[in-house]
Amino acid sequence: MNFNPLLAAARAARANAYAPYSHYRVGAAVQAKSGKIYAGCNVENAAYPSGLCAERVAIFKAISEGERELIALAVVTKNGGSPCGACRQVFSEFARGDALYAIASTRGGKPKVFTLAELLPERFGAEKLKSKNAKSAK
Repeated sequence: MNFNPLLAAARAARANAYAPYSHYRVGAAVQAKSGKIYAGCNVENAAYPSGLCAERVAIFKAISEGERELIALAVVTKNGGSPCGACRQVFSEFARGDALYAIASTRGGKPKVFTLAELLPERFGAEKLKSKNAKSAK
């Protein structure tokens, strides 16, 4: 898979980051199974928990446009930081198996590619909610 368009979209989104508190600008882009790319940036808030990571902004944009399967994600930071735990869990909701790759990259550095299983081993997914004992657990 050619990750260059995805990385370019994440780099461009990073320029729009609103990070007046941490000064840690992040850009992200996801590619849907349809081939379309959706980008997002981190948005901070003075009430810290009200902000949102770039990865989830990009994913939620894709989902709000009707996408349901994501095949790749790129993240661009100043130092190659990888997605937080909450973002990894959201990725797992819309990825199928190990189809989703996360690519962490600096602005001009070489990207690292990971499978979803590498990013979030033993993930909690919808299949955990569909047990045979779900009715008897009431």
